[in-house]
Amino acid sequence: MPAPLPTTRHRRTDDLAATDPATANLPAGRPAADGTDPGTAPAGLVGRLGEGLAAALTGRRSAWVMLGVFMVLLVAVAGGMRGTGPAAGMDALPAGSESSRAAAIADSLEGSRYQPVFAVVTRDDGAELTAEDAAAVETLRAELAAVSGREGVGPMPAEDGEADLVMTTIDSEADEEAIDAMIADLRAAADGSVPEQLSVSVTGGPAVGSDIRGAFAGADFTLLAVTIAVVALLLLVTYRSPILWLVPLSIVALADGAAGALTSSLGERFSLAFDAGVISVLVFGAGTNYALLLISRYREELHVHREHRAALATAWKRTAPALLASNVTVVLALLTLLAAVMPATRGLGIAAAAGLLLALVAVLFPLTALLAVVGRHVFWPFVPRPGNAGARRDDAEHGPFAAVARIVTRRPAVAAVVSLVLMGVLATGLIGTRVGLSQDEQFASATESSTGFSAMAAHYGAGESAPHQVVVREDRAGTVEAALRIAEAVPGIDRASVSGTTDGGWAVLSAVGSAEPESPAALAEAEGLRTALHARSGTDALVGGTTASAMDVRADSTRDLLVVAPMILAVVLLVLVFLLRAVVAPLVLLTMNVASSVAAIGLGLWAGRLLFDIPALDVTVPLLAFLFLVALGVDYTIFLVHRARHEAAAHGTTEGMVRAVGSTGVVITSAGVVLAAVFAALGVLPLVVLGQLGLIVGLGVLLDTLVVRTVLVPALFALLGDRMWWPSRPTTAHLA
Repeated sequence: MPAPLPTTRHRRTDDLAATDPATANLPAGRPAADGTDPGTAPAGLVGRLGEGLAAALTGRRSAWVMLGVFMVLLVAVAGGMRGTGPAAGMDALPAGSESSRAAAIADSLEGSRYQPVFAVVTRDDGAELTAEDAAAVETLRAELAAVSGREGVGPMPAEDGEADLVMTTIDSEADEEAIDAMIADLRAAADGSVPEQLSVSVTGGPAVGSDIRGAFAGADFTLLAVTIAVVALLLLVTYRSPILWLVPLSIVALADGAAGALTSSLGERFSLAFDAGVISVLVFGAGTNYALLLISRYREELHVHREHRAALATAWKRTAPALLASNVTVVLALLTLLAAVMPATRGLGIAAAAGLLLALVAVLFPLTALLAVVGRHVFWPFVPRPGNAGARRDDAEHGPFAAVARIVTRRPAVAAVVSLVLMGVLATGLIGTRVGLSQDEQFASATESSTGFSAMAAHYGAGESAPHQVVVREDRAGTVEAALRIAEAVPGIDRASVSGTTDGGWAVLSAVGSAEPESPAALAEAEGLRTALHARSGTDALVGGTTASAMDVRADSTRDLLVVAPMILAVVLLVLVFLLRAVVAPLVLLTMNVASSVAAIGLGLWAGRLLFDIPALDVTVPLLAFLFLVALGVDYTIFLVHRARHEAAAHGTTEGMVRAVGSTGVVITSAGVVLAAVFAALGVLPLVVLGQLGLIVGLGVLLDTLVVRTVLVPALFALLGDRMWWPSRPTTAHLA
């Protein structure tokens, strides 16, 4: 029988009620649902600081003060730090890339501020255009010129006679609202000037930008609404209370507002590129997870404390170190993205780290104070009380997750092999996967500009809509003519021409290819142009354009994956070694985490192809998915294995892991389901890359929670036994 805890009495103060005598005879090592240390509070300065904070957050009057202070701070951040937002989105390129340098030179071309807008006309029945249709196209050209105030060019009938094209230009340096209004006016004029049997699509660079902004108009609100609805439903199911779910949800929503303002300000101040929707999902997912772990431990303590403030203070002291450890781990992993060269990847690391720190502060302080204010009846109708503590099931011994872990540890080799084979099968989704989405594959639904590009590709040639851009230094006679000959000799290039010259001594060329922009064939054309032009002695040339930009994104994203991924693994490994005071267990757990991440990416690709017709993996997804799966997955590893280490000291490594899985299973699974559902909400955004990221991370979190944490980890611990804790021993190690 475990020895009883000594009865502890404290002087009652206004800020923290006395420890409840009902806890005096509880057995030591009582299971905690969140896997945190059930022992006494740490001694020393850190322990005294924790005691003081817990007292201030849960006191009768001081809880109100702390709640007011932190609520005012969050509201002040949300309302007072709003900036203009990120400087660019997920497709931002480094300024030093070849395509960026080519674009900067081409933008200095006189008149480059006026970008072309095309109107593509086809018949609804697919037949050739008639003379009457041709007259309507002439009217269309005049209407577009009248709206834009610039010259109208055309008609330009296709060789097959089934399409016609007119063009005008608009000021691309105007503000976004003016551009969007102009595109809307052009489209209204186009629709009103052609007869019913004709279809007209307005497309071109400015139209694409307008469609992107239009697709995202309201998307952030939709994402927020879907995320809140998902979290509210899952919290309601988890807590089985019509009241309690409102408490963490309100605090996390306020933290999300503050995080949105803070990251918006950071984006403006430091010219960061990132997607605000991803930050919102991270804050909601992590904040809800932290709240689940804190409230779960609080509910445990309410079964043994008559005074809810004492229960909350104990729960806070036991949970805060684990939450802090997991948060610091994820934040450090995110900060490794500073080593990336892709602006969106680097910016996301800074913004996400700031958002997660705010989420932790919101849960540890205002949420705790709010729980102290509302009291134990917030759990109604299932209010936990000391009187029914003895009737509660001991999940460490008899819970459903303990039962699964006990079955696994009886035949650990079989369980480990089956789990690894399953992950290997899921990882086959990576085999033969094309990396990189073409231009018309990047949106979840078709836009008018993409429809226009498709019509141009079908009737004028796939490369007409987005020619390759070449800039050549005019330092010697014949250089430009030589560059034109070289470009036209590259396989896939139909023709090349001079678009103009800059004051800086550069000639801007347009090379029209035969392949769809950003497709593998178009990438081969851009690579061929660079190879041929760079190889010619004395030719100072840069190749840019839409496809070359996609090629640079691919190269830089691959570089970032190879450089940053090992840094993420090193950070996680060091944290696990520090927390567990072991070497073998961290190495085994990290290997399983990597295997799970690879399997999750494969599973996401299978699901994307079979369920959502996503044909390829976006180039930016592997690194971000790997980061989130490894960094967020280590949260659950910390909660589970830290608990297992304590249990192993009394029950042995295998039984200790069984008890740890039983104790933590419900809360870790609940947290995993919430996090997976929140990431899945990214699917409401119009960009395929974000939906793909949400799908992979969501499925990966479920795989990690239900298979790796519940089956594979217990099996490996049963196989290796005490060797997992080498070089220390679980009975003698001092744990943080």
